[in-house]
Amino acid sequence: MTIFMAYQATQVEMSYESAQLLPKKDSAYVDYQQFRELFGEEGNLIVVGVQDADFFKLDHFEDWHRLVENLDQIDGVENLLSVSNAYNLKKNQEKRQFEIEEIFPDKIDSQEQLDSLASVFHGLPFYRGLLYNQESDFYLLAITVNKDKMKSKEREKLVLAIKKTCETFSEETGLDLHYSGLPYIKVINSIKIKKEIYLFSGLALLLCVITLFIFFRSFKAVLFPILIVISGVLWAMGTMSLFGFKITLLTGMIPSLLIVIGIPNSIYMLNKYHHEFRSHGNNIKALQRVIIKIGNATFLTNLTTASGFATFVITNSEVLRQFGVVAALNILTLFVLSLLLIPILFSFSKPPGRRHMKHLESRVFKTIVKRLETISQNHRKLVYFSTIGVLLLGFYGISLIKSSGFMVDDIPESDIIYKDLKYFEEQIDGLMPLEIIIDTKRQNGVMNLSNFQRIERLEKQLEDYDELSSSMSLLNILKFSKQAFYNGNERYYSLPNNQEKNFILAYASESEEDEAAGVSALHSFLDSSKQVTRISIRMHDVGTKRMEELYTEFKQEVDSVFPPDKFDVTITGSSVTFFRGTQYLVKNLFSSLTLAIFLISTFMAIMFFSWRMVLMSLIPNIIPLIFTAAIMGFTGIPIKASTILVFSIAFGISVDNTIHFLAKYRQELTATGWNIQQSVKRALRETGVSMMYTFVVLFFGFGVYSVSQFGGTAALGVLVSLTLFVAITSNLILLPSLLAGLEKYTTTKSFHEPLLQIYDEEEDIELDDLEIERTQNEEKDA
Repeated sequence: MTIFMAYQATQVEMSYESAQLLPKKDSAYVDYQQFRELFGEEGNLIVVGVQDADFFKLDHFEDWHRLVENLDQIDGVENLLSVSNAYNLKKNQEKRQFEIEEIFPDKIDSQEQLDSLASVFHGLPFYRGLLYNQESDFYLLAITVNKDKMKSKEREKLVLAIKKTCETFSEETGLDLHYSGLPYIKVINSIKIKKEIYLFSGLALLLCVITLFIFFRSFKAVLFPILIVISGVLWAMGTMSLFGFKITLLTGMIPSLLIVIGIPNSIYMLNKYHHEFRSHGNNIKALQRVIIKIGNATFLTNLTTASGFATFVITNSEVLRQFGVVAALNILTLFVLSLLLIPILFSFSKPPGRRHMKHLESRVFKTIVKRLETISQNHRKLVYFSTIGVLLLGFYGISLIKSSGFMVDDIPESDIIYKDLKYFEEQIDGLMPLEIIIDTKRQNGVMNLSNFQRIERLEKQLEDYDELSSSMSLLNILKFSKQAFYNGNERYYSLPNNQEKNFILAYASESEEDEAAGVSALHSFLDSSKQVTRISIRMHDVGTKRMEELYTEFKQEVDSVFPPDKFDVTITGSSVTFFRGTQYLVKNLFSSLTLAIFLISTFMAIMFFSWRMVLMSLIPNIIPLIFTAAIMGFTGIPIKASTILVFSIAFGISVDNTIHFLAKYRQELTATGWNIQQSVKRALRETGVSMMYTFVVLFFGFGVYSVSQFGGTAALGVLVSLTLFVAITSNLILLPSLLAGLEKYTTTKSFHEPLLQIYDEEEDIELDDLEIERTQNEEKDA
């Protein structure tokens, strides 16, 4: 099966499509799809910028023109718009149409000729703020890439070819180029994801090897668990292939997650195995009791961890659902592999030697456990008051939490992608698409002069927002055409009056029919019936909180100009769908956390059959979540999709320690004749060491994500590690204190009579019954 799954794993592909955050029935998703049907894709633009005070010197201009020509030769580049290939409109009175004329010819003979042409270009307001910023000597190159290639593995080759061509230009000229645009950001990030999959898997494996060897001092105790988790990783990747899932930023974390989460199974089993073998010296009996005595508890711990991931299924986010399904299924698969293979593999190998079991006598861990015993027995009031103090501080910290998310949230501020994005925001006021769709509700309704005036009024009102670029709409084309109608005179770049409109539109209509002229810009702003038009804007990546405020303000601005009873106006674009999707995701992730707590409580109720004990077990695991949320509030880490993931994952993992402790505590109750104080001590002595071992693996295992180049992944690693640190402290100090201090209220008869039976320490099986039967041939050989 592992060979089969390994083959399937080789078939897994990277995801090359945008993460779908909104459900398909959501109004924002529907609006965006309608926009795409009317006007096509708005996210296939890569932009390249340069700052050059000598741009219009002949040699500099020729270098730039050569760059544009070289980029045009790349397979997948569909269109290029730059200063060097900008066009002008010329009025042909004989044909009564506009003709396209390139401003700059392929061959420019002298600096004087270039200066003259540059003067013509600068006299066209249409290009100001679109292709250049004259105040800062900034110039833009906009590259439209093939949408089909951007949804396939060819996109990496395409984007890297564009970047290589641009880098060659930089080397030859000494000019620094800046790159951005959603296609570019997505591809560069996907390349980083690939690298991080291998990096984190390798780091997690190395960490586990070192930890296992330090604890157990045995080659076998390192090799066998590592083989098991590697098998689990192959099963996970094979599962993705069988389900048709692709590798995303989230699913790319699954291999390293499974390594980190899977190793604790082996640690608990090996620790119990060594503990049993030291007691009676029978290898098979020790392995048999590993299965019986901690099998149920280990199953439940894996079930709770899997539940933490499985609850992402309710989010309706396809990326999170895939992540949750694959992680949950393969955590349980890894448990089955561990429970089968640990006893099997160790039954064929020599029993552990004395040096392999030295960890059971570790002075460091013994000292820690003794101090924990002292605290839970003699300083319970201090523990209770400290807990109340942490809770009060936690609730205050939670009140400081802010909710926000950015389209480039996962990219650190030190990254060149982030810096370049901010650079373009400074130069041309942003790149994130915002679209306003105006439906006049009647055929040819857009072409009324009154509607032109309404659009112009709305555009002027939107100019007051610093977060928005200059708008691009049908009016820009009409103003450009009017300027051409008046022989290029710049002062005529304005909205045509009613009489001028008819002349200009007649010229534009003739031009559209003439394929040679090819003036079809009107089509990108009008539907076929001329009933619907659009205003296209680029904006800053302002974050979901500010975007929510802006969205409300935009709606008010729109309604003040276009009365809702006469016009249907929709505000959409990637900026809107992202902010609405993030809001939706945050809301759903809170629901998934609630579901995780409910499911895990149900599983523990089935195991312990006591609602008081379930409540007792939840307390030390809810406190770490409150603590982490408070840290987020105090440090300014906002609530967003990547940080909310922390709570479901950490809760599902941290409750494992509680289950192991309570399972052992219940066994000790029978062994000690219901002596609660003694049972707490003995449970702490045996499970405390395993809990600390697994904590070390989990803490540093999740800690490796802190080196990620993606802010969300790094935050996930740091916050989960922090939560697990508080959880282990809570489980080793608060839980024993509660059990020992509130014994009359917590440890009732129902806890003594569980629905899910745990093997009784006193019910030993005869040693002779535990010998491996030998075949007749083996007996003859003996």
